[in-house]
Amino acid sequence: MANTKSAQKNNRKTIARTLRNRARKTRLKTLAKKVQTLAESGDKEGLKAAATDYISAMDKAAKTNLVHRNKASRTKASMAKLLVA
Repeated sequence: MANTKSAQKNNRKTIARTLRNRARKTRLKTLAKKVQTLAESGDKEGLKAAATDYISAMDKAAKTNLVHRNKASRTKASMAKLLVA
């Protein structure tokens, strides 16, 4: 348990950030699964829209250091390959 007021505040901030980050990571995973299922089904227009949403969310996550920028670049490149194929 935190002893000082600042430590208590830091605990509250950590809890809030953890919940926010968990929601964002879950959204990224959901978007990735959606892209994968559309790629397997062969729906080109749906895939393009879903990939755009996923790339945008990944850029925002990389900007806030939720995911590493190299991972974001790698996943964006794989999305581009899916769109071309």
